[in-house]
Amino acid sequence: MAVATSVKLENELKVRVQNLATARRRTSHWIMHEAIAQYVEREEKREAFREETLKAWEEFQQTGLQASAEDVEKWLSSWGSENELPAPKCRP
Repeated sequence: MAVATSVKLENELKVRVQNLATARRRTSHWIMHEAIAQYVEREEKREAFREETLKAWEEFQQTGLQASAEDVEKWLSSWGSENELPAPKCRP
């Protein structure tokens, strides 16, 4: 269920939204809704990536396990080839 809310925009931005809406044959509401939806989705992904990174860092600090850059580069370079390598093993 959609719920109404309000957003205060500087006049210049409001005019830009209206101009874009006219050019796209959409309403200003649609443009703002789409912009907010895309922003929230992008930021949720960014936050999930940040949390995953922090978790990986904590795990590394506890275990000391890592894959060398050289091993990872070899593995990535083999992707899509007939001799694709398995993912490198982590080691202390």
